[in-house]
Amino acid sequence: MARVSSHSFAGLLPLQLNLWPAETRLLFGLIVAWSAFGLMVLASASWWISAREMGDALYTIKRQLIWLVAGWGLFFVIIRSPLRRWLRLAAPALLVGGAMIALTLVMGTTVNGASRWLVIGPIQLQPTELIKPFVVLQGATLFAHWRRLGVEQRLLWLAVFGGLILLILKQPNLSTAALTGLLLWLIALASGLPLPWLVGSAGLGGVVGTISILANEYQRLRVTSFLDPWKDPQGNGYQLVQSLLAIGSGGVTGTGYGLSTQKLMYLPIQTTDFIFAVFAEEFGFVGSLVLLLFLAIFAVVGLQVAMRARSNQTRLVAIGCTALLVGQSLMNIAVASGAMPTTGLPLPLVSYGGNSLLASLATAGLLIRCSLESSDQHA
Repeated sequence: MARVSSHSFAGLLPLQLNLWPAETRLLFGLIVAWSAFGLMVLASASWWISAREMGDALYTIKRQLIWLVAGWGLFFVIIRSPLRRWLRLAAPALLVGGAMIALTLVMGTTVNGASRWLVIGPIQLQPTELIKPFVVLQGATLFAHWRRLGVEQRLLWLAVFGGLILLILKQPNLSTAALTGLLLWLIALASGLPLPWLVGSAGLGGVVGTISILANEYQRLRVTSFLDPWKDPQGNGYQLVQSLLAIGSGGVTGTGYGLSTQKLMYLPIQTTDFIFAVFAEEFGFVGSLVLLLFLAIFAVVGLQVAMRARSNQTRLVAIGCTALLVGQSLMNIAVASGAMPTTGLPLPLVSYGGNSLLASLATAGLLIRCSLESSDQHA
């Protein structure tokens, strides 16, 4: 085992950076670049609304910087700790997270018809964001050992995951419930579960999602406005119409950094769900393609980490982490561009919000840890 260098980020890294495998160094660089890119985009998207509502154009970015420091602190803690430690923590953390989601239904703060936040003093907790890394960890544990587990243990954890998804739907939060279900399904697929089980679970998920949409007017209106946002451009279709106008205004090369006009009183929630529209307006079609290429490179490197993993469990964790970061990004972009119904999913490492930032950097840290433990020299 190589010694920890006293010069490697003041001892923050488990190994000297030059001892890391090439793909791990590349992955680390991509995460740093993603974080810097997120701050840049958020600074542009937030200055006007921050100045108008808070009297300080830097209000949002300063708060995001605080969470970013905390998130990177968590990132370094994760990459310095053995993966098995986080895998042991996953089950109790998931159960605590489920209890917190249940609490949001009783005493949570409701915004736009959805109860997703617990307010503790000055801090707003969004349990559905914070549990995402633990969903990956526990899903990898379950499906990596599936064939060795008894029927009771299988059914127990399937019931826990099913209950978790139903609680998220009850908020209602269809997008996060769908992402959670899709994430578990992809991990199960990668583990080699029989195809009939996978097809059956996908069908069941579709039925549950349809019932949720039919039972919640809030979700029904989002689906109908997605199908034809121009039918009610000042009402239910307003968010998507303004997002499409922003993206269209960007043209080929964009209006230029900081020069978006849609963020000035037109585009709603421009610092979170629709932040991609601000980016697309300012950097245009070319910038959007570069972002998609970046996500593709990240996905390829993440899958390479999975392919080189020394254990099936580590491989599934790497696949889950990659799918979560890249998949959620693509879903956010799809919503902003009108390819999916409007949802409440943030763009990882870009959208404003401490809960999402912590969860995203924790997920990135787990992916780096998987890569380090797959190398010949690991801490």
